[in-house]
Amino acid sequence: MSTTPARLVRADPGPPYEITFDGRPVPALPGQSIAAALWAAGILAWRTTRDSGAPRGAFCGIGACHDCLATVNGRPNRRACLVPARPGDVITTQKGTGHDDLAV
Repeated sequence: MSTTPARLVRADPGPPYEITFDGRPVPALPGQSIAAALWAAGILAWRTTRDSGAPRGAFCGIGACHDCLATVNGRPNRRACLVPARPGDVITTQKGTGHDDLAV
């Protein structure tokens, strides 16, 4: 049996539920942020930069840097490290500012 952080602290977070990332089902646990659920699923990037399209994911993990911005349930610019994952959440890769439909 492998040792996990949850097992080390004897946490019992409850049963997992599903969120989706770019149409792919991702398991999440109660209390996890969206970033934590994506990391646990091996997804390390969920935003591209405005100018070069470089991939970005969580950097600081405390909501200060804004590298982890994602589109959550159709709302762009949500800090995935701060937003709790909820059953049925739909997360999509955010491209640039997240407001492509407003470009002029």
